[in-house]
Amino acid sequence: MKEVFIIGSKGIPAKYGGFETFVENLTRMKTCKKINYHVSCMAEDNVEFYHNQVRCFNVKVPNIGSAKAILYDILSIKECIKYIKEKGINNAVIYVLACRIGPFFGGYKKELEKLGAKVFVNPDGHEWKRSKWNFYIRQYWKVSERLMVKHADLLVCDSKGIEKYIQKDYANFNPRTTFIAYGASVGESKLDDDSSRLSDWYQKHSVSLNEYYLIVGRFVSENNYELMIREFMASNSTKDLVIISNVEHNNFYKELLARTNFKSDPRIKFVGTVYDQELLQKIREKAYGYFHGHEVGGTNPSLLEALATTKLNILLDVVFNKEVAAGNAIYFTKETGNLASVINEADSINIDKMEELSTKAKHRIKEEYSWEKIVNEYETLFLNE
Repeated sequence: MKEVFIIGSKGIPAKYGGFETFVENLTRMKTCKKINYHVSCMAEDNVEFYHNQVRCFNVKVPNIGSAKAILYDILSIKECIKYIKEKGINNAVIYVLACRIGPFFGGYKKELEKLGAKVFVNPDGHEWKRSKWNFYIRQYWKVSERLMVKHADLLVCDSKGIEKYIQKDYANFNPRTTFIAYGASVGESKLDDDSSRLSDWYQKHSVSLNEYYLIVGRFVSENNYELMIREFMASNSTKDLVIISNVEHNNFYKELLARTNFKSDPRIKFVGTVYDQELLQKIREKAYGYFHGHEVGGTNPSLLEALATTKLNILLDVVFNKEVAAGNAIYFTKETGNLASVINEADSINIDKMEELSTKAKHRIKEEYSWEKIVNEYETLFLNE
């Protein structure tokens, strides 16, 4: 029996987040009886429980601010070592999601080697590029990434772009890498078109079916909100721009408002978050189109969800987005006026062309990014190790 310990997600049952959704699907859709999963969960106690018929272990972490996630990973890996020793396990795989504990990683890796355990790392995206971090924190993330790449037995990259970056920038470590994508599901929302949940949401935000473009994502500057809002305001579109995000009236919001004066354009609508997943999927399905401005990181879950549901996808032309969508989307650049022009053309796109893009995008998700495929690839990887 292969014992696989997964640390780095906030845990399951998944409430939100890419890694959490991944672990939820990996365990829920498990088919191999030769694998036992053990999942760390950030909590306020240290109890064990079972979910999706796998062992979950809570890790109590004091609230120490931005370093909480680092401490959580350290405590989780300590708990894995303790359990492996107690149970006499000699063939474990520790799968660490994200590169948060690089400066501490080498010592734990040596201890795990003595126990016969392998350590896999998912490097995630370019965390050290994210603008939300100050200079010193970005330096920490870069150092941490380097040290985790150095000591990992295998880097599991969910983007071929990230895999190429790891191989190039850390060539002196001769890193061993593999590519397994993130997953998505293709299928229609269970909500009817005339559902009161949908109509109430539309009425609340003064939005009409098929008369809006949609953005769904974290409210951070590297997702290019300013570019998309500014270009939409410059377009001639008669549709709305609906932004579903965890927007708070923070400094970024205030700066964005000051630079764009988006409140002067009634088409721009910040509508907060939507935690009802069936409703969110229906909102995606009934959007005219979707904008994706992410440029930092690998395969983005919200992009996969958009390709699986929304008819027309308009994406920033960067390697990560083109890798996922290929020729099944429309692309824009950061050049002034480019996206505005793309929007004007999209407003009058031939319905057959839109249907073709939609069909091909959904087919690509089914063929390359289905959770069934991803789970099978992970089970094959863990068993072969």
